[in-house]
Amino acid sequence: MKFKKLLAVGATLAVSAFTLAACGSKSGDSGKTLHWEDSAEISTLDPSKVTDVVGFNQLNNVTEGLYRLGKDSKITPGLATKTTVSKDGLTYTFTLRKDAKWSNGDKVTAKDFVYSWQRTVNPKTGSQYAYLFSGIKNADAIMEGKKSVSELGVKADGDYKLVVTLDKKIPYFKLLMGFPLFFPQNQKVVEKYGSKYGTASKYFVYDGPFKQEGWTGSNLSWKLVKNDDYWDKKAVKLDKITYQVVKDTNTGYNLFQSGKLDGTLLSAEQTKQLKGQKNYTVFHESTTFYLQYNQTKEEFKNANIRKAISLAINRKDYLKVLGGENTAATSVTPVGLTKVNGKDFQSIVSDKTDMTYNKAKAKELFNK
Repeated sequence: MKFKKLLAVGATLAVSAFTLAACGSKSGDSGKTLHWEDSAEISTLDPSKVTDVVGFNQLNNVTEGLYRLGKDSKITPGLATKTTVSKDGLTYTFTLRKDAKWSNGDKVTAKDFVYSWQRTVNPKTGSQYAYLFSGIKNADAIMEGKKSVSELGVKADGDYKLVVTLDKKIPYFKLLMGFPLFFPQNQKVVEKYGSKYGTASKYFVYDGPFKQEGWTGSNLSWKLVKNDDYWDKKAVKLDKITYQVVKDTNTGYNLFQSGKLDGTLLSAEQTKQLKGQKNYTVFHESTTFYLQYNQTKEEFKNANIRKAISLAINRKDYLKVLGGENTAATSVTPVGLTKVNGKDFQSIVSDKTDMTYNKAKAKELFNK
């Protein structure tokens, strides 16, 4: 399996990350190994406590929930083989597959979801993302310490049926189920490792396409190996993914050139030099950078001042200086995030305010 690409990751407005990528194999590899980089260390694998992109990316590869999210956030089957929704839209019943297992041999059951969700909303756990459970019955009251975690609107009906009750309709509820925060956790394993849970590869258990090996909690390299106990292992094309943390783009480029990495981030300056090469490909990142004004200060309470600053920025020239594959943003929502009725959501929510560079108009508004 050998193919080679130069990828540039483009964000909207100001700054973006760029990538050189080539998928192949180093000498001695089977050809089904990917050598990849990450921009930072793993903070934790604990689904209840993770907050960073690196951690969530790892969990998406080594764990699985009710659904997986495919291209354009399309919901694809995970552990749920069937979903029924009540007429009022407040009760979801998920039927789970019976062939899913944890890497320690335990079966994945509905109780693992109940335990995981209750653990996350429990104020004692200290989950920074627990607020995403808002709308599930009693979640807010539990997070405020007003009700017991046992009153959360989730229960197991036997081993393979999970019933979720909502306080209100959540249009994006199924999408949430593809986020690792809502994935199951093995209570036996969590209690066995206690405070060590999720702090190293060996202090975790896996139910996803890969198992992680070699992460000690502080080192800068580790690997994912194909999980032979994964229910859909036939769909997993790679045998192994090696990771190393690379914080400097020059280092990453040198490692890529020497064949030690199959992909590396590029700086905007590097893209100016490499753009146009045969394998250069743009990969759009769902990121927007923006200026935020401190509106507790009197001058920024004036909408004309804020509009003046916006009009005084020549976005096209700014992007030329930055280099790379950035585009000017017209809203906080980036291009390509998701589609609604076949249309890019960004085009629907774009700010209709004129953002064209206009020095004269900017001066006029600034002096009002």
